Amino acid sequence: METSGRSEPEVCPICYEPLRREAYLDRCFHAFCYHCIVQWSEFVKEKYCQSAPSVKCPLCKVENFSIVYSFDGESFRRFYLNGDCQDSFFTSGHEFRLQCYSSEPGNIFSVQRYWKQHRYRQKNIWLPIWLRREIQTLTKEEDVDIIFHHVHGVIEAFFRSNQENTVNLNPEKRQEKFRTLLVEAAMPFLGGKTERFISELELFLASALTIEAYDRVYMHHLENYTSIKVRNQDHIVDSD
Repeated sequence: METSGRSEPEVCPICYEPLRREAYLDRCFHAFCYHCIVQWSEFVKEKYCQSAPSVKCPLCKVENFSIVYSFDGESFRRFYLNGDCQDSFFTSGHEFRLQCYSSEPGNIFSVQRYWKQHRYRQKNIWLPIWLRREIQTLTKEEDVDIIFHHVHGVIEAFFRSNQENTVNLNPEKRQEKFRTLLVEAAMPFLGGKTERFISELELFLASALTIEAYDRVYMHHLENYTSIKVRNQDHIVDSD
């Protein structure tokens, strides 16, 4: 029997058909047909007379607050289970990045290789857009011009000085200096979120991807991270 290299299409756990208009629950990231999961959530809320703004996933029972759909790599739409609308400036892209900060970053891209291979010498044209979105996400403020220009200026000055410097500094020392400068620049605005912000910045720079492609890879990482976390929780329960 011959087999093709193409994988079977993912099946919706509700209708058992190939996914149509793929959608995800926002906490556990289990995938369903958009129409199926919306209907199921409405059915559950009506059956149990629930007025709470969340619903449990039919697969893992994790509480979820919205349904993410129409993801194109750069943005996505969101159906809130409590019917609320999001702020005009705080887009689905901001919401997605907020979810990223509540998960483990992991080693999606090799930050060490980025510094060892001097890839910081390659200008990332997407950095300003990504950086502004990131600061807006963490501060939940639309007008972040002062913070953006200050942080971006420190980054640009660091890379410019390192491009002009012909001394072959130790990559670890170069990275440490970069992080120290960023802590000083961002800490007054981001507080306790600063260290994680810098780690996310390094991941984006190491990726050398467009924002659209980066978000797509990160979403895949979050799906795997959530799946592993759920399996580990199930294993602990079974062990008990």
